[in-house]
Amino acid sequence: QLQASGGGLVQAGGSLRLSCVISGPSSSRYAVAWFRQAPGKEREFVGGISRSGGNTDYANSVKGRFTISRVSTKNTVYLQMNSLKPEDTAVYYCASKQTILGVEFIGTDTNEYNYWGQGTQVTVSS
Repeated sequence: QLQASGGGLVQAGGSLRLSCVISGPSSSRYAVAWFRQAPGKEREFVGGISRSGGNTDYANSVKGRFTISRVSTKNTVYLQMNSLKPEDTAVYYCASKQTILGVEFIGTDTNEYNYWGQGTQVTVSS
């Protein structure tokens, strides 16, 4: 199971940190990604991190502003969002998929992920 939290209302230029807690056995075997969905739009990839934490990937729209990290001892993946823009407003979801040890590839397609959190709303005012 995945539990996302940390969303809220923030002014443009501000920051938020989202958390995704991964419960269950062998949580360290999972690559984790963040997706977001704005009203009337499809769910899109934001960024992801490999099971080892050694590889990350980001959508072009958030590169340089968002950072993903994971703390294995806490079974938690974080999405640090800085310099937020109104167009970042969306419901943010974390998702995970089990990967083989040594595989650092991070998929960007929603269909690749088996487990999803409930979503947390991020609203950026102008």
